[in-house]
Amino acid sequence: MSFKQAAILAPVSFFLGVLFICFNVDHRVLWGIVDDEVIKDGFQFYTTFFNAPPAIKALLHGMFVVGLLGLVAKLHKWNESAVFFDGTSLAAYVFGVVVYLSVTINALRTIVTPTEEDTQEDRVSALSVLSAGNVIMIGCFTFILLLQAGQEWALRAEQQALAALEAKKKQDATTVSAEKKTQ
Repeated sequence: MSFKQAAILAPVSFFLGVLFICFNVDHRVLWGIVDDEVIKDGFQFYTTFFNAPPAIKALLHGMFVVGLLGLVAKLHKWNESAVFFDGTSLAAYVFGVVVYLSVTINALRTIVTPTEEDTQEDRVSALSVLSAGNVIMIGCFTFILLLQAGQEWALRAEQQALAALEAKKKQDATTVSAEKKTQ
């Protein structure tokens, strides 16, 4: 595994870990019976998440940058594999970041620091939207992991095919030279 690939896999795995922790709340909000206890748990969890120390927020945003740089660095090679696998991974990554910036941050602000116009119903709706956005990001980041695994599999399959072709050429060359010696 190259450094560029590690610069993609580490942030994506980190985000999936954070999102799976959030999924403990999200699945109850999205697919369970939403009662006062579920809403209270969601508000409490995301308030803790939102009020995390600045170092935690800096780590989260720094990992976004590392993943983006890793994908751009791998795409810079510009071969077929990079265009198909890394280009699609970059698109999914950017989509996940856009969901984070446009949905997650705004929903967290509505939940944790509501304005005077925000009602309890607005906050509950923001919790549902936040949960749905997290599930969308889980899908994006899982798709990136699958694309990176597919790229590695395709590279190994290509190397095996080239090695088999080279072995066949050597065998054919050996057969031809052995026939010439016998003549």
